[in-house]
Amino acid sequence: MNRDSFEKGLKTRREVLGSEYVDNSIKNADDFNLPMQELVTEYCWNEIWNRPGLPRRERSIINLSIITALNRPHEFKLHVRGAINNGLTKEDIQEVLLQTAIYCGVPAAIDSFRLAKEVFKEMGI
Repeated sequence: MNRDSFEKGLKTRREVLGSEYVDNSIKNADDFNLPMQELVTEYCWNEIWNRPGLPRRERSIINLSIITALNRPHEFKLHVRGAINNGLTKEDIQEVLLQTAIYCGVPAAIDSFRLAKEVFKEMGI
């Protein structure tokens, strides 16, 4: 693990997902899943999220779409919070999910609408 890349990724990860979530993920990691935490922090959050090619807002749109297609509810809810932190509005997320209904399938989009509503309620949006 490259410590500098990890620290840069950790900073970005905290800014997008929130320090509480990220710090708990790292703190609760054990010998089994710590390498995965290090991998995603260094490569996802530094090498990809810190690239200059796309702003975070656009990266969040892409993530919500892909995670809907993959039907990963935990990650979806997490990235709804990140999308809000990256400047997306409730209406923006609605549009992303309507788009996914056509290209990923209605059942996937309906589940993501339900999950997004849970996050909006939790966040008071």
